[in-house]
Amino acid sequence: MTSDNDELKTDQGPAADVMAAPVDEIPPDEGSGISSLPAEAAAAETAGEAEPAHLPRRRGGRGKDKDEPVSADPPENALADVRRELAEFKDRYLRTVAETDNQRKRLEREKGEYFQFALADLMKELLSVLDNFERALQAEPGSDPAGFQEGIGLIHKQMTDLLRKRGVEPIETKDDAFDPSIQQAIVTEASTEVEEPRVTEELQRGYRLHGRLLRPALVKVLIPKKD
Repeated sequence: MTSDNDELKTDQGPAADVMAAPVDEIPPDEGSGISSLPAEAAAAETAGEAEPAHLPRRRGGRGKDKDEPVSADPPENALADVRRELAEFKDRYLRTVAETDNQRKRLEREKGEYFQFALADLMKELLSVLDNFERALQAEPGSDPAGFQEGIGLIHKQMTDLLRKRGVEPIETKDDAFDPSIQQAIVTEASTEVEEPRVTEELQRGYRLHGRLLRPALVKVLIPKKD
């Protein structure tokens, strides 16, 4: 005679066998999609290795592997590099200062030489005028007054032409009107015959250099007399 327990065991069949078996002995069911992940995770945790191959490797820092050692120079080497760069910068600075100072001195020297010899050509032309004056002075006085006068006139013309060549022109007094911008009143005289200042005599001629006033003319001026 069959007992109730035997009938119950017979009805459960293979499912009962599966439930009775240990968890570690249950084979993976390929058709159900359930894998043995718990067993793999436990094995990886026990061995202390990296993540499974199907997961991406972790990266940290500046694109290097997490486990890769970071190389760094010792503090002594870094300090030596800083001192070497500082010495190079100091040397460059001192060289630049020295070159700048030498260039400034050279420019000052060249500038002084330029102003010193800039009038060399003019001086040569003036020497020709001086030679003619010396020849006129060497003539016997009173031997030929007309010739002496003519010689002085030629020297004066030579000097005037030289000044015009260099841009020096005399200031011409026009209609006797007093112009304080180009004339300087040395002598003044009050008169009731004029209503505004008038130039009565030119005591010394004025000149312009390339259109700019070089020397004002010295004149005698007649001014209106106050009542």
